[in-house]
Amino acid sequence: MQEKTVKKSETKKSCANCGAELKYKPGSQQLLCEYCGYEEFIEQDKTSFEELELKHYLRLVGEKAHADTITLLHCKNCGANQHVEENYKSLSCVYCGEPLILEDIHEEGWILPGAIIPFALDQTKARQIFRKWVKGIWFAPNKLKRASLDIESLHGLYLPCWTFDCNLKSDYQGMRGDYYYETQRYKTAEGTKTRQVRKTRWRHTSGSVSGFIDDILINASLKKRREVPANIAHWNLKDLQPFNTKYLSGFITEKYTISLKDGHHLSFQKAKETAYQWIRNDIGGDTQRINHADIRLSNETFKHILLPIYISNYKYNGKEYHFYINGQTGQISGKHPVSFWKIFFLITGIILLIAIIGYFS
Repeated sequence: MQEKTVKKSETKKSCANCGAELKYKPGSQQLLCEYCGYEEFIEQDKTSFEELELKHYLRLVGEKAHADTITLLHCKNCGANQHVEENYKSLSCVYCGEPLILEDIHEEGWILPGAIIPFALDQTKARQIFRKWVKGIWFAPNKLKRASLDIESLHGLYLPCWTFDCNLKSDYQGMRGDYYYETQRYKTAEGTKTRQVRKTRWRHTSGSVSGFIDDILINASLKKRREVPANIAHWNLKDLQPFNTKYLSGFITEKYTISLKDGHHLSFQKAKETAYQWIRNDIGGDTQRINHADIRLSNETFKHILLPIYISNYKYNGKEYHFYINGQTGQISGKHPVSFWKIFFLITGIILLIAIIGYFS
């Protein structure tokens, strides 16, 4: 496989009308100039994105061969690796808010993304969702409410992920449990009573299951302090499009920190969960025991994909909080602080109100 280098200038698209930088217009197939309004159509790749043969790439990665290079800034505080385009004069880390030093810019090899889900929401819509969510928080600090109005507080980020496809086959041995009920007599102060007691009749079983598993999704940037909440980490992968660098314009792209090899290991654990579910369904009955399962995967392929997400980080009383918006669906999630003084004055007001009512009563 030949190495390919993408120059910085290839990621910066200039307006044909005024020369300003074009940025991707979320929810469209166009680049937009924010200064003169010029729009440029993003030409679509007529071929579909490719599923890459896994064993071949694992050998190449083991030999430190890469399909591409990417320009990165490394956050020394939280470890995030973020792609920065030329138009950024200053930038803070999207995860922890610490300043990124442009002198630390460097290039690293990476496996070229095969597909991308472009942003469906622009930053204006994302800020509206964020502000509405903050307004619904009881006892939210005033500083947090002001932060929700800050344009710079919300960053659009393409999150790197691996997807794995495979054929799965598993021979198994287990036990099928069927419930039945027996009448049991017991004594009480009122006399003898009866009740139904559930029991399980077990029998040995064996068999095999097989099938195709499509798109096992693995977050390739998995670090505990910046883990995307599970309740918003759901994208419709049917909207994946062949990768085009023009979709990155105006957004930040993070490089994967989980290698293809480690991602494959994690995908096997998910494939194992799927196999066990298939086995339970095949055994049938009311409950099942799996004594042994020989799980085999074949025809394994993978994709490196980029998924859209908005992130806002906020510090309050020395503690860091993160808010996430799914850039495709608009689903929002995050942990938030509460204002001690708002709670204090509410409780004080309730006590005074009760005291006044009691006094006049």
